[in-house]
Amino acid sequence: MISSVKTFGRIRRLQRGWNLIGGIGILIWFGAAFPVSALASPAQSAQPASVAGAQTASPAPPQATAAAAGQESHQLAAASISGTVIGPDGSPVIEALVTLVRNGQTVQQVRATDNGQFSFPGIAPGIYQITLAAEGFETQTVSADVHPGETYTAPRITLALAPLVTTIKVTPPQAEVAQYQLQHEERQLVLGFIPNYMVSYYPHTAPLTARQKFQLTFKTVFNPFTLGLTTAFVGGEQATGMYSGYGNEEKGFAKRFGAAYATLGVGAFISDALLPSILHQDPRFYYKGNGSVASRLLYAITRSVICKGDNGHWEPDYSAVLGHFAAGGIANLYLPPQNRNGMGVTLENGLIGIGFDAFANILQEFVLPKFTPALSHRQFGKP
Repeated sequence: MISSVKTFGRIRRLQRGWNLIGGIGILIWFGAAFPVSALASPAQSAQPASVAGAQTASPAPPQATAAAAGQESHQLAAASISGTVIGPDGSPVIEALVTLVRNGQTVQQVRATDNGQFSFPGIAPGIYQITLAAEGFETQTVSADVHPGETYTAPRITLALAPLVTTIKVTPPQAEVAQYQLQHEERQLVLGFIPNYMVSYYPHTAPLTARQKFQLTFKTVFNPFTLGLTTAFVGGEQATGMYSGYGNEEKGFAKRFGAAYATLGVGAFISDALLPSILHQDPRFYYKGNGSVASRLLYAITRSVICKGDNGHWEPDYSAVLGHFAAGGIANLYLPPQNRNGMGVTLENGLIGIGFDAFANILQEFVLPKFTPALSHRQFGKP
């Protein structure tokens, strides 16, 4: 009994303790919550009441605001450049091409009006180069520093007259060019003393005049080496008893020499000077110097019956062929009577002349250039 009462007493005291603590907690909660609600209530009452049926305006996005501000700034920054271009006499330069350049890039191009004015509206501010060009005038470039919203007027620009350039092409007469080339050919001496005039190592020569063809032939025929070669040839004829009608004594040698030299000279002047002048053909051999050995050999042989005309084209060598046969026919006039054979001698001498030309051309193509000192300082094919 006593124990139960004690226990019940403890419970009652414990309940009172919890009730006291709970009451104190409620008072603290109300004391803290009241100021917060009091502050929040005025803020809520400060908001305007929304009107029925009206839409509440939302704040604009930041991007739209920036774009609008940039557009407005750009419109305010638009500038322009204008100016006038004149000549040295103060008159406007009509249709001058005016180019506006910024940072090396072309921005705009316009043509000056009839009064020489030009303009570039609606441009961004910055530093520009204005280039002005017109036919007959020197090109000029000026700079312009344009500020935002500025209407820049360039100082009047005066273009100087372009210097007058006159090109004069001087073409010497072909005869002078041929004479210059001929001087090189006359220094072509095999082993330094054998004349080698009737060959050209330059493929594009000026045509020889008739005077120059006779000049070249004369120097070839009356060269000391030609005289010596004829003498040796005649000595061989006499030693073998050729043309026995001349005899074997000194007088016979002189007759042989006269006949041989006359045949050589007549043939040369007819083939290399007279007929080439009449038929407008070039008596010289043109060195080829390139291609296979077979092609060069064929070229050299065929040049005995093919020549270059004064017009620069290849054509049948009527001058050489007719000249050789003419020389053979004339030889019948001074050969001993027993050695004259009419048409036979003419054909024989003509064919010998053509064959000798073919052999000489082969030497010209493959051998003689190597022994011609005058060619060592320059390339073949160049004058």
